[in-house]
Amino acid sequence: MMPSPRLFIIGLWALWMISWFAAMRWTNSTEKRVSFKGQLPYHLLMVAGILGLGLDTPDDGLPLRLWHVHWYGAWICVSLEALGFAFTWWARIHLGKLWSGTVTRKADHHVVDTGPYAIVRHPIYTGILLAVYATAIAEGSLSGLVGAVFFTLSFWVKARLEERWLSHELGADAYAGYRRRVPMLIPFGPKPG
Repeated sequence: MMPSPRLFIIGLWALWMISWFAAMRWTNSTEKRVSFKGQLPYHLLMVAGILGLGLDTPDDGLPLRLWHVHWYGAWICVSLEALGFAFTWWARIHLGKLWSGTVTRKADHHVVDTGPYAIVRHPIYTGILLAVYATAIAEGSLSGLVGAVFFTLSFWVKARLEERWLSHELGADAYAGYRRRVPMLIPFGPKPG
């Protein structure tokens, strides 16, 4: 008997989180960072997103189930989630020691505009959002959909903060050209933003 898609969805999230936290030490030293207060808005939105996605359980009797995804749809969602996590890892490996979980300037910081960063300016956020929406679609609940929206808002707020920070820290000219060429979160989407 084949395990349920829900087990794969949970397993992929667990595997990604464990591997992501394990790689946190693989980074250059931090030279400067945005204050905790400055980063609080996107953190609060992220917590709301996590709560929204995590509130739903299979057959929990919530009256806010919007749709039911059959097994083939659920497996498509599992595949999209895996694709999203693979995209985050491609970006993480490509960024190397410049990566940070918060808005910071690392030693030897520069604009990275190759690999996944030539597709979107924030490929890690894009990959996570793909996994989040795949999870929300598989859940088919209002809470999952609301959680996905909060995740989107969180990453949009963080990306805007990061871009203002990088423009200031690295020089407006260093980031402006990249910003004009490459969309923020959605491949082939609007570029300035």
